[in-house]
Amino acid sequence: MNLKIREAVKSDITILAKNNQSLANETENIHLNLDTIISGVSNALDREDCHYFVAEINKMVVGQTLITYEWSDWRNGLIWWMQSVFVSSNFRKQGVFRALFNHIENLALNDPNVKALRLYVIQDNQSGKKTYEALGMKDSGYIVYEKEDLD
Repeated sequence: MNLKIREAVKSDITILAKNNQSLANETENIHLNLDTIISGVSNALDREDCHYFVAEINKMVVGQTLITYEWSDWRNGLIWWMQSVFVSSNFRKQGVFRALFNHIENLALNDPNVKALRLYVIQDNQSGKKTYEALGMKDSGYIVYEKEDLD
């Protein structure tokens, strides 16, 4: 398998958006509007505090992860949040996410401002939890609360 990890570019917007739509449907049974996601991905690529990375095989995007930044006053540094983690179903259990994670972890290890990597996972996603634990991540003990529809 000839797997390549690279930072996403504008020409990736549609596939990133479609993957995000599949991710929401598969993990949370949420049906998202594709036009909204396309705008969201496009805006993310324009921001300095968001970076999409993609995994490619033969120039086909088969996986993705978005990094966003959180400032930690406790650590006096950044926490990189991994979001929009998706691997196409035909390429799961083949090391695609591991390659994405390793790439991002190496970037973090070489940036003294980054103090931690985090992600959130839906509670019943046992496969995801096992994957993240195998990569050295652990349950942080936090529960995430949110209040939606503030626009």
